[in-house]
Amino acid sequence: MDFSSIPLLTITTFLPVVGALVVMVLRPKKTETAYAIGIATTALTLLSAILIWIRGFGPGLSLIEEFSWIPSIGIAYRLGIDGISFPLVLLTALLFLTALIFSAKIKEKANIFIQLVLMLETASLGVFLSLDLFLFYVFFEITLVGMYFVIAKWGHEHRKKAALTFFIYTLVGSLFLLLAFLALYLFSDPNTFDMRELIANPQITGLAATLTFWGLFIAFAIKTPLFPFHTWLPLAHTEAPAAGSAILAGVLLKLGTYGFIRFPLQMTPDAFREFSPYVIVIAVFTALYGAFVGLAQTDIKRMVAYTSVNHMGYLVFGIAIAAVTTTTSGMIALDGAVLQMISHGVVTGVLFLLVGALQDRTGTREMSEMSGLLKVYPILGWLFIVAAFASLGLPGLAHFPAEFQIFLGGFDVYPVAVGIIIIGLPLTTALYLRAIQKVFLGTLPKEFSGVSDLNRRELWAIVPLIAGTVIIGIYPNSLLSLIHATTNFFGL
Repeated sequence: MDFSSIPLLTITTFLPVVGALVVMVLRPKKTETAYAIGIATTALTLLSAILIWIRGFGPGLSLIEEFSWIPSIGIAYRLGIDGISFPLVLLTALLFLTALIFSAKIKEKANIFIQLVLMLETASLGVFLSLDLFLFYVFFEITLVGMYFVIAKWGHEHRKKAALTFFIYTLVGSLFLLLAFLALYLFSDPNTFDMRELIANPQITGLAATLTFWGLFIAFAIKTPLFPFHTWLPLAHTEAPAAGSAILAGVLLKLGTYGFIRFPLQMTPDAFREFSPYVIVIAVFTALYGAFVGLAQTDIKRMVAYTSVNHMGYLVFGIAIAAVTTTTSGMIALDGAVLQMISHGVVTGVLFLLVGALQDRTGTREMSEMSGLLKVYPILGWLFIVAAFASLGLPGLAHFPAEFQIFLGGFDVYPVAVGIIIIGLPLTTALYLRAIQKVFLGTLPKEFSGVSDLNRRELWAIVPLIAGTVIIGIYPNSLLSLIHATTNFFGL
């Protein structure tokens, strides 16, 4: 079938917001109907993303959809895709579908919740597909609004504080991003917001390049987040509803890591190369900090949140290695970093859903108050164990091929840094084995009277992510071939 005349990128981006409008106009009284519309919309979005894959795209930015928007200053509606952005589009479509399925238990103001989630999906997809600085910034800011209300309304006991902290931190980052984008525009000749031109011909140099790089770095370090900008993350993850945590970890953190590749690495490459040692130090410290602090947690959801900080350290380390050198080592590290964006989204997303299911059944997140739950929740328990083993980097599961490439590429350039950062691996192993031992093994309390194991709705949300974890671990080339074609094309 010929899809060449169909604007698949626009359809994929705006299908969710169309679904949100349908829910808003119809205002179904039954929550089941509202969720059916929302889930059908996200399923169609995933199908549209798969059609992009079937249609095929080049290693560089391709399938361009473009028309003039504000011609007086050269702003245009520009969408495009390559082997770095497409896996993230696929991840976004899959995670929002599974998150909405899992969320069907939320009955309070369900229509509004569904509309916010669908709006958030459109904004996330727009970030990954935008090829115009102005359009990118618009989508980037909309994600902030959607997640703020999801946390503030449907989160846990400290949800308002968590939502406000999240909003303030990321808004400050957005201000730095806006200033950096203005600099990229003003120092281009001729002035342009077209990201293709800024990538193909980086023109900003000297002090302007240095300040622009650090503006971009602060903006994306907050979003990722890296130490010391990470403090909003554990609170937001802990207080968000389970599906909100899955979306936050699986998709929204990737807006920061994707931004590191698309902007500092491609638009201010010389400045990134100059300051890469500092970025590497921050990435190494972030990875170790996340692992050590995660090991100290008693709240299982907070523990998983800190493992996100740990893995983001690995990921940014791989990107920084690519900034240091354009040799094969840098490309290997960058390929691993992009793959880890996908593996982290799938693995940590499913961990937050499983922790949410666990909290629904036990009424607590404190590991000291749980014991022997594998006896009553064998499906939940074994799925958690698989996801935990994936997160600690067990071969055959999603994180291993990604982290192996990051460390392999980094070892040729900064062997001492790799020797330090891999200390995070045994620490992550220890914290997950401790969690499994405390929560699922041991003696089941006599007074325990929990509900049944995972139900059909929860399995429909969780099993596809577990399957993705295994597929990426066993056959990473399913995505690496796309990723490498693009990193090789751009000479990253």
